[in-house]
Amino acid sequence: MIAMNVREEVKLMLLKKKITLTKLAEQMTELTGISYSQSKLSHKLLKETLKYSEMKLICKILGYEICIDLGDINIR
Repeated sequence: MIAMNVREEVKLMLLKKKITLTKLAEQMTELTGISYSQSKLSHKLLKETLKYSEMKLICKILGYEICIDLGDINIR
């Protein structure tokens, strides 16, 4: 499995759903009331400062689910 960063993952999801980052930002703004622009969202992806709640929202809009695989992580 190829490891991707958040930016690459979001771009791949957008490509598969045939939606632009601008349209995604508009839908995020509509759902949250928080102003998202294409440039703001692009900057967050580039700097890897996207919040987990924002990633959950992106997945909801695009019809994806987040699955966390703890793999070899030991939780005590």
